[in-house]
Amino acid sequence: MRQKIDPATMQLSDFDFDLPEDRIALRPARPRDAARLLHIPADGETADHGMLDLPDLLQPGDLLVLNDTRVLRAALSGFRMARSADGGDVSVSINLHKRVASDCWRVFAKPGKRLREGDKIVFGDLSAIVEAKSEVGDFLLKFNASGEALANAIQSAGSLPLPPYIASKRAVDAADDDDYQTRFAADDKTESVAAPTAGLHFTDRLMAALKARGVETATVTLHVGAGTFLPVKTENVSEHQMHAEWCEISDSSADLINRAKSEGRRVIPVGTTALRTLESMAKAHRIQAGTMDTDIFITPGYKFQVTDALLTNFHLPKSTLFMLVSALAGLERMQGAYAHAIASNYRFFSYGDACLIEAAK
Repeated sequence: MRQKIDPATMQLSDFDFDLPEDRIALRPARPRDAARLLHIPADGETADHGMLDLPDLLQPGDLLVLNDTRVLRAALSGFRMARSADGGDVSVSINLHKRVASDCWRVFAKPGKRLREGDKIVFGDLSAIVEAKSEVGDFLLKFNASGEALANAIQSAGSLPLPPYIASKRAVDAADDDDYQTRFAADDKTESVAAPTAGLHFTDRLMAALKARGVETATVTLHVGAGTFLPVKTENVSEHQMHAEWCEISDSSADLINRAKSEGRRVIPVGTTALRTLESMAKAHRIQAGTMDTDIFITPGYKFQVTDALLTNFHLPKSTLFMLVSALAGLERMQGAYAHAIASNYRFFSYGDACLIEAAK
């Protein structure tokens, strides 16, 4: 049973837990499908498994929904050109988080306090003008290139945007170029600034085993924004504002998902990004194909329309993602499952282990 929480009075502290720093994974399991898997059933006790056990934990006819976005090299380092008033260049680091035009991106910047409208930031041959600063603290940059030329310039000038809790411990290296992309990332969908990390555990042999089990797959797209790493700063959870992310479901994927639902088969998104895409584009328990910007914020009390279970990694304390899984399975159940995972040395966050969570009944 879900723990009863009044959505209007949810507090950030309700979603806090103690996490030892040594549980944070700085590298993925090798091979990918060697990651551990915690099964959190709707009824009964949690159970320890490995990712290669996933086919046996699923049912023939289950539909896994994968996010096929690809990660852009979205971390850029450069300098703000000197202004006549202050007479000095300033080193600037930015993380792209949402493309808004063929030559414009919304970005987070450090040091943001040193930037103002009209400033020019140079990243080698690539440069950008600060067009505006928003009320939520990000910036709109207009680049000196557009379209495919801009995408290529970013790939050349940038580096993979590892999450802060990894990047603060070690440098990005060549291994990350492969480790931080899913096997099903599409080349023509290179626009995420963070990986849909639940998908990092899949290998060819695991996909073959799932197919042999009779598990089907469909793909959706959500370009993950850097806002996924932003902390919730309001104690009253209902006051938190999510950053919007672009998502898409094709006609063929919508048909696969709707057929599964109509036949009573389970729909299981792989990752919170796939789940948020499904729930954003659902109406009356059916998927509507198309594209949209979604800022859906799923917390306890939310009524799921499509999702029957979720494969995901272990998330940060007080994060919107821990709120999401608590909405699916119940806060008390997730607190217990996470306590078990911590005591059992599961590895947390983007390069960590996984859990299969069945929706509470």
